Amino acid sequence: MCLAIPGQIIEIKKAEPLNRTGKVRFGGVVREVHLGYVPDAKIGDYVNVHVGFALSVIDPEEAAETLRLWNEIAEKEENRRTK
Repeated sequence: MCLAIPGQIIEIKKAEPLNRTGKVRFGGVVREVHLGYVPDAKIGDYVNVHVGFALSVIDPEEAAETLRLWNEIAEKEENRRTK
């Protein structure tokens, strides 16, 4: 099973298309991500990232819904731990 997290591209470093990297923001966290699998991705796009590799470009609504669900899961887990 593959677990991919949506993030927004905030910077792209120019390099060979297959070795292209950039910075992706996941909420308040920014990570360096390999962008070689999404050659048409641009700054501002949302991408699904798995183990440091952007696997696909997704629309902002899909990213927002996925992040909403992640936050809901995290909140439920936090509530479970504090009870």
